Amino acid sequence: MPFAHDAPKAGTYLPVLEEIAAEVSAVPGRGRSADYIPALACVDPDRFGMAVADLDGGVCGVGEWQTPFSTQSITKVFALALVLAHEGGALWEHVGREPSGNPFNSLVQLEYENGVPRNPFINAGALVVTDRLQTLTGDASADLLEFLRAESGNPQIGFDLEVAASEAAHGDRNAALAHFIASYGHIRQPVPPLLDHYFRQCSIEMNCADLALAGGFLARHGVRADGSRLLSRSEAKQVNAVMMTCGTYDAAGEFAYRVGLPGKSGVGGGIVAVVPGRCTVCVWSPGLDERGNSVAGVAALDRFTTLTGLSVF
Repeated sequence: MPFAHDAPKAGTYLPVLEEIAAEVSAVPGRGRSADYIPALACVDPDRFGMAVADLDGGVCGVGEWQTPFSTQSITKVFALALVLAHEGGALWEHVGREPSGNPFNSLVQLEYENGVPRNPFINAGALVVTDRLQTLTGDASADLLEFLRAESGNPQIGFDLEVAASEAAHGDRNAALAHFIASYGHIRQPVPPLLDHYFRQCSIEMNCADLALAGGFLARHGVRADGSRLLSRSEAKQVNAVMMTCGTYDAAGEFAYRVGLPGKSGVGGGIVAVVPGRCTVCVWSPGLDERGNSVAGVAALDRFTTLTGLSVF
């Protein structure tokens, strides 16, 4: 890969990660674990891990960077990329690309926008993406899992069925979203099995190293770990752009202001950020703010871009 030769190797970032970990450990009051998903509520909110992966597949980390956690909404990035790889821009007829300004599980905008979700990273939009992936592959969650195992190089990645069951048992809002969107013709699959795939997708367990490596194709402008092309350079740019504007729920403006990188968070406490042409970064700390983003994770990425000078701006 010609653009990889002059990019720093992962190990060069280790002193920065160590400095960040020391700073984060000294900060009190780092949010609350996601208590509306019972299987996540018991996770210690003060746990912390952070990893950087370079363009050639090297990775380094600090703290609990090799501890698996529930990826939750971070998987929406990878599902989106797979759908774009299969069908290109046809997806955008059924889901928008604008920030919502509302909570990630809101029904408010759907009715007056004719059942078209604002973007693929709120729950409504992610359900549309999963529906498209299911239509294209016949097994959306298995296809996504296979992709994540391949890109991370970790064949042990799997579903956490306890978390999936916990989400299904408390998934009335997602079911309402799916049925409402289906009534406008933007979901093709039967809703109950679609929800099953969606909950399994969100339950996938990975660690910081896995996620940093799996997101590498976005730093490599669409090129997979094996050197094959998943997305065109333009499509990779589009995914990064939507991550920048919509990837951290209704706090995307604040994240862009503080961090200055495309990023996607999940209520399991993880955040993946992309430095195009350089590296990918994943941080995990389960304590969330009121908008569902990791308090320590955002702070750590803020420090990372400050200390390294890496930003898309």
